[in-house]
Amino acid sequence: MWIRGYLAAMALCCSQVVAANAQAAPPQAGGQNAILVIGDSLSAEYGLRRDTGWVKLIADRLVAEAPEYQILNSSISGDTTSGGLSRLPAALSTHQPRIVVIELGSNDALRGLSLSATRDNLGKMIEQAKDRNAEVLLVGMQIPPNYGRAYTEQFQRLFAELSEQHGVELVPFLLEGMATNMELFQADGIHPNEAAQATLAENVWKKLGPMLKQ
Repeated sequence: MWIRGYLAAMALCCSQVVAANAQAAPPQAGGQNAILVIGDSLSAEYGLRRDTGWVKLIADRLVAEAPEYQILNSSISGDTTSGGLSRLPAALSTHQPRIVVIELGSNDALRGLSLSATRDNLGKMIEQAKDRNAEVLLVGMQIPPNYGRAYTEQFQRLFAELSEQHGVELVPFLLEGMATNMELFQADGIHPNEAAQATLAENVWKKLGPMLKQ
């Protein structure tokens, strides 16, 4: 049920949310132990109070558990893998991250874009990050069966296939543990609310935490 509302509303507003993303502040300069998050509205605190999203929760956890790291949020609401690919080189040059967290792809599917293009864009992003000696954490998403069983399954599989192909870590599903609970979504039925952010942060930390110790 959650994902049907997600799709219907996103189809109406995806052209508007890019402009609405002014709340996402530009990340500061990074360094040897920078973690760069490049994502869409699910990472950009869309509809949330400032500094309440999952990226900020992980930043707070880093202070306590891995203070040598800093996390930089370069996420834009409404962004696609094509947009991420076009802006990643500049972000890599500016921040020189040790780890790149890629959370993109949902808007590609919501717009019915070619999955082969999505796969190609994500693959190129992974390669660009690795060429800069950065480790990559790929964040997976899912779409509903009303997009067609073949398209739905192929979309879900492409994250795992890219993870295996490129040898990078994978968060199988960012919304794991809250996706069917509509009380954890904002009124638009699209974006997780503030109460859901701890679950998203934990889903990412399960994979990110061990990477910090390597």
